[in-house]
Amino acid sequence: MAKSSPLAPKRIPTLPEIAGLRVAGAACGLKKKKVPDLFLAELDPSATIAGVFTRSKCFSAPVAWCRQALKGGRARAIVVNSGNANAFTGLAGDRTVEHTVKRAARLFDCREKEVFIASTGVIGQPVAANYIASKLAGLKKRLAPNGWKGAASAIMTTDTFVKMATRQTQIDGVPITINGFAKGAGMIAPDMATMLGFIFTDAAIPAPILQKLLSRATDRSFNSITVDSDTSTSDTVLLCATGKGGKHRKVTSISRRLWAFREALEDLCRDLAQQIVRDGEGASKFITISVSGAASARAARRIGLSIANSPLVKTAIAGEDANWGRIVMAVGKAGEKAERDRLAISMGGVQITRNGQLVKGYDEAPVAKHLKGQEVDIAVDIGVGRGKATVWTCDLTHGYIDINADYRS
Repeated sequence: MAKSSPLAPKRIPTLPEIAGLRVAGAACGLKKKKVPDLFLAELDPSATIAGVFTRSKCFSAPVAWCRQALKGGRARAIVVNSGNANAFTGLAGDRTVEHTVKRAARLFDCREKEVFIASTGVIGQPVAANYIASKLAGLKKRLAPNGWKGAASAIMTTDTFVKMATRQTQIDGVPITINGFAKGAGMIAPDMATMLGFIFTDAAIPAPILQKLLSRATDRSFNSITVDSDTSTSDTVLLCATGKGGKHRKVTSISRRLWAFREALEDLCRDLAQQIVRDGEGASKFITISVSGAASARAARRIGLSIANSPLVKTAIAGEDANWGRIVMAVGKAGEKAERDRLAISMGGVQITRNGQLVKGYDEAPVAKHLKGQEVDIAVDIGVGRGKATVWTCDLTHGYIDINADYRS
């Protein structure tokens, strides 16, 4: 694993056990170096599942399988490999999924539609149909309630650190745990980037409600980040509820009873999403972009992502150049309603423009000082409505080129 990103969290959290769940990670030979590249999870037969997937038209074979399997709303096993995306592999990719699913279903005595698959890594290189399936029995022996770090390590590609998070919340006063881990560093612009995320809770929540909760949380987290504007063929986030924690009343809707759980889930997803940005390939600065005054929340996010995806904005920040004109450019190209003479921009809390003009007496020195830090804040008020959104990104350095030029070699 490469040297950790300078933006990596100071510590890796210790995740508690989730009743009704065992996980494991191990090396199965898909990567050139003998490092973990296969993750397996076993869930209690009562577990429900929700998922969100890439909107890329060139989606992987595992994504195609999971979309169909998700209709059953139940999960018994999850199998994830890194080192190979099993995307653009034609019938060979479908056969690999088929063999893996069949083997897992036999191992865990469940229906095939209760097995979920994900893959990440190099595109266009088929894996022998039975290769991953042949490793599952051995990995099953390593399953443990506390195997979190090994599991999180097994899904990494160009990541420089494991990305994990945990939250404690409640339903009806009953303590509930939510754990999650994710991977991603490049090809990150989720549209629901080689981005994968797996979240587990011991709450008892029906699949349709779980799906609504995950979709909302995804919009406020994974769909609000970008590293390089590229959407992966493999983006997958799964949320599973084992129902084996403390007993609470039956959940039938997203009412006030679920608000604490919903907020904890969204906070955990936001944490994981921001960790992905902090591990952006070659990143040296973590950037928060807050947009207000847009025509709608959707418009605000689109404008925010236009700024976040701009190579000119990202390279200016990498070079610690307070070139706010590039932000104006990015707002203008977003395709959302904006009025030049109402635009207000600030960086690091310093007002730069107001009503479409440079603030009288503007001093660039405090902004330049702010850009020398690792945390950069940009705020833009569009001045046409009440829509607001926050997105997160990183700068663009030569390190991004180095990593991706050597990715396959």
